[in-house]
Amino acid sequence: MWAEHFFILVLILFTTLIVLYIKNLLRNMQFDKSHMTSLFENATEGIVLADQTASIVLVNPSACKMFDYSPDELIGQKVEVLLPSRYRTGHVKLRDGFYNEPQNREMGSGRDLFGQKKDGHNFPVEVSLSSYRQNNKQYVIAFIVDITHRKEIEQSMLDQQRQLEKVTNDIRKLNTELEAKVEERTIILKEALQRLEQSQAELSEALDKERQLNEIKSRFVSMASHEFRTPLSSVLSSASLIGKYTTTEQQANRDKHVNRIKESVKHLNNLLEDFLSLGKLDEGKIGAQFGVFNLPETIHDTIDEVRGMVKKGQEIKYEHDGDGIVYNDRKLLKNILINLISNALKFSDEGATVDVRSRVAGQNVEISVTDKGIGISEEDQQHLFSSFFRGKNAVNIQGTGLGLHIVKRYTDLMGGSINLQSTLGVGTTITVTIPLNNHQHGEDNIGN
Repeated sequence: MWAEHFFILVLILFTTLIVLYIKNLLRNMQFDKSHMTSLFENATEGIVLADQTASIVLVNPSACKMFDYSPDELIGQKVEVLLPSRYRTGHVKLRDGFYNEPQNREMGSGRDLFGQKKDGHNFPVEVSLSSYRQNNKQYVIAFIVDITHRKEIEQSMLDQQRQLEKVTNDIRKLNTELEAKVEERTIILKEALQRLEQSQAELSEALDKERQLNEIKSRFVSMASHEFRTPLSSVLSSASLIGKYTTTEQQANRDKHVNRIKESVKHLNNLLEDFLSLGKLDEGKIGAQFGVFNLPETIHDTIDEVRGMVKKGQEIKYEHDGDGIVYNDRKLLKNILINLISNALKFSDEGATVDVRSRVAGQNVEISVTDKGIGISEEDQQHLFSSFFRGKNAVNIQGTGLGLHIVKRYTDLMGGSINLQSTLGVGTTITVTIPLNNHQHGEDNIGN
């Protein structure tokens, strides 16, 4: 009897514990169901649940708001009702393939998807899909996000990018055009500067020539007034004095003044010869006439012609080295030598020696005239071959300042060169170098 009551008591206790466990389990299940319901109802994404026939069986408020439908209008409809009309026919085949081989698809899978509201308005969406089975049935749940705002931002960014690219291209094009214009302006400026430099050079050259011409004119006026006045005064005074010597005993005085007149006239004639030679050279009327001649004989003849200019005690010595046959202009060479030897005698003191040397060196002939006269300063040497130029230490000695200028011009006509070496108070050596056999140069100058 006691054992039977004990067993009933244990059974009641066990039953009570089971009931409490079941109540607690049901309470927990109700709590979980409440959370799931809250999550479904308050999710910001649209949630659509479709069965294996693609019919909508469940839709949350966010999806209804997104598509402007009520739950009753969507439940039982095919999921294609949420797609744009142009995609619905093609989507049937796609979703049948998905049901046959269901695979979870995450948001932003790279497809551009669109939904369609109840009023037919299309809008961009992102969709993720999940599939599961329950009670031997297949279900697909879709999570939908309206990305209209994001697309607007992306479109705005694309528009800004395109605008930026356009601005960049415009700037690049503008820079290219600007660079081209700058380059064009630079070329124009460079050409203008070159023309300006050329004009400045031409102006400078013209001014320099004008300055030289003015200097030549000044030197000519100074030289002419001095060189012509002296012999003319001498002629005038001697002519006046001759008339006073009328007796036979005064014949010596008459002869002295006649000789003075002759020397003065000869000096005037030399002056005129220099001017005539310069004029002919400037007009191109003097040209080289090439031919064969004996150099030592020509120099000996020239020395004999100038012996009348030798001062008291002066001596002219001549030496030659090498072959004596030359092909060049004999007349021009004689004029050069007359000028050089007469200058050497004129600028040397009485009793001085003038050395004349000639030698054949390769294809050239070198002829030098050396005196022991007053010499030429370094400052004057650089101008010595200019017309009407006279050294500072020679202003009291007769001369036109044309001699060495004419010598230089004659030497050029003969295809040669001239070199001067001089020291003040010691003397001067002038060396003329001409071609030994100037056939080619002769062909170029014949007829000048």
